[in-house]
Amino acid sequence: MLNVAKQCLAAGAVALAVGLPFAGAQSQEFINVLTGGTSGVYYPLGVALADIYGKGIEGARAQVQATKASVENLNLLQQGKGEIAFSLGDSVKLAAEGNTEVGFPGKLDKLRGVAAIYPNYIQIVASAESGIKSLADLKGKSLSVGAPASGTELNARAIFEAAGMSYDDLGKVEYLPFAESVELIKNRQLDATLQSAGLGVASIRDLSTSLAITVVAVPSETVEKIGSPYVSAVIPAGTYEGQTEDVQTAAVGNFLVTHDGVSEDTVYMMTKLLFENLDQLTAAHAAAKAIDPAKALDGMPIPLHPGAEKYYREAGILK
Repeated sequence: MLNVAKQCLAAGAVALAVGLPFAGAQSQEFINVLTGGTSGVYYPLGVALADIYGKGIEGARAQVQATKASVENLNLLQQGKGEIAFSLGDSVKLAAEGNTEVGFPGKLDKLRGVAAIYPNYIQIVASAESGIKSLADLKGKSLSVGAPASGTELNARAIFEAAGMSYDDLGKVEYLPFAESVELIKNRQLDATLQSAGLGVASIRDLSTSLAITVVAVPSETVEKIGSPYVSAVIPAGTYEGQTEDVQTAAVGNFLVTHDGVSEDTVYMMTKLLFENLDQLTAAHAAAKAIDPAKALDGMPIPLHPGAEKYYREAGILK
């Protein structure tokens, strides 16, 4: 009997050494939430989602990964290096098409849709002392357009092209995340920043409380030249300190995206828990107020994941 016990202990030690599971051991599921820079909107929402998934999906261990946002997130999903990611709608569309110019190696055919969430507003903010009051005034000035090949930078290119301008018209172009762009403006080393984010993004709130700013309009006729998935929108007066008037701009929808290697059950639960915990997401960032299950399929540029489809049929959103 003693020998049998010793053999069992030895077998257990071997199993531990080589990573083999014991009989009855439960496999743990990892959910990596791909977000963006820590000063943007994706990151706090991603932290909230990871908390929701870690508590609500049995056996799941969820974590958040800060990234360069849309383009990087979609490439990571295609490689199976994440389970759910935030991305701008135009980036998702270009990824499905395999647009190599913006940083996709080819058609990202493994991407699957989870939900349309909230719109990103293109927010161009300059220091008041720079004298920038319009898009044309950016000529000869310094502007940060977001991290290279990020969703924000793709938005910047689209805006400039529609306005009949290019980066060559600028005095200097910086490719920096939101927080770093703001620090340079505070230090008088940069005139303006273009940030694609939810209203009330922390980086611009910080800037507006530190010095006088001007929120630069993107006219509706410029937005119309770009076309879908861009729509004309308004940054309401009072969104930022010292902003006394509504400002016209462009908006692009954000999406939660997964890939075809994530199980139907997991994506079903991720979708269900998303909509059942909107209060927690809104507490993380006010942009989540715009998340509406009735609009979750609006403008979806890629096929739905079967797990998400199951939820929408169950909820009566898909017939």
